[in-house]
Amino acid sequence: MNYKKIILKSSRERSLIGRHPWVFSGAVKDLPLAENGEIVEVRTNHNELLGYGFFSPNSQITCRVFEFNDEYVRIDEAYWHKKLKNAFQLRKALFNDAETNCYRLLHAEGDFFPGIIVDVYGPIAVVQLLVKGMENISSIIYTGLNQLGFKHIYLKTKQNTQLLEQVEQASRWIGEIHPMPIIVMEHGVPFSVNVESGQKTGFFLDQRENRKILGDWAKNKQVLNTFSYSGGFSLYALQAGARLVHSVDSSKDAIALCDANVALIEKEAKHASFTEDCFDYLKRIDANTYDIIILDPPAFAKNARSVDNASRGYKNLNALGFQKIRPGGIIFTFSCSQHIDKDLFRKIVFSAAAESKRNVRILKQLSQPEDHPINIYHPEGEYLKGLMMVVD
Repeated sequence: MNYKKIILKSSRERSLIGRHPWVFSGAVKDLPLAENGEIVEVRTNHNELLGYGFFSPNSQITCRVFEFNDEYVRIDEAYWHKKLKNAFQLRKALFNDAETNCYRLLHAEGDFFPGIIVDVYGPIAVVQLLVKGMENISSIIYTGLNQLGFKHIYLKTKQNTQLLEQVEQASRWIGEIHPMPIIVMEHGVPFSVNVESGQKTGFFLDQRENRKILGDWAKNKQVLNTFSYSGGFSLYALQAGARLVHSVDSSKDAIALCDANVALIEKEAKHASFTEDCFDYLKRIDANTYDIIILDPPAFAKNARSVDNASRGYKNLNALGFQKIRPGGIIFTFSCSQHIDKDLFRKIVFSAAAESKRNVRILKQLSQPEDHPINIYHPEGEYLKGLMMVVD
């Protein structure tokens, strides 16, 4: 097959030689007469082949490269199925289904599949298509998932995509419908997940290992879980033997999900939930109430323009945590904002700690788990940053 070509400006191929998968519009000399989502070749100003990617003529990211190669590659159904099988084999090496049967199967650039997320909940694969190129090959992806044993596929439209091009497509079941909700296991902890109505693909899978770390410290502790959503951190703390756990979220629906999940492990007596703004809750509570506080807000920085405001938000939130935690207590703090890198996040938390005039030590630096791999050539994929700190 003959692919159309994107020609780069002189000396603008360095990032591509370094295998960064995004070609920005400012680096392009000549655009092909190609359709949105079409697979194109990326070539230097001297017509040397660098690789293949999805063309996005109306995006700042003009091409998302999925194959770096200086020779012709046949990109057909077998090509994509092989890549999908490789991703699946990596996950099967990570998990014991009896303990954990929900995980991320495809993590966009982290698995060399730009513009797609696939999350697994037991027998269900939830697919998010983020660029037109992936929408164009969606039937190949669905067939590949069927071959891996997933007969229940749910296509979930991702709204308000910032970095990746929005694909307009209604959420729906592909093939066999599965009743909702479904009970899944994560490190032996049960969760009720509704892939049709839940946030993201139904659950926040990226905090799995950080929830487990929390559980290791929660026995006999009083724990506050802010921005609790469906209670992920709360359940791990309760299962580990926390003395009490309080879950706070501004959404009534989220608190209802959290309470339903707590009922699955029959720990209601040690749990209380509050539908309240988390900043307001932290401001009104007495200091020294909690041994552990989790600060896991939604992304404050939706784009590069909002970084300054987001930084102030993270600082104010962490300052409240430092004010309220008991001496010797533990704070777990996170940012899932892609535009707040880990160095900036650490500086923000440092600034909040300095204002508190308390001794603060970092016990662990936290990130996303192994099923959310980071392409070493694409540092933007490292979106989840966290710190576990002890506060004297």
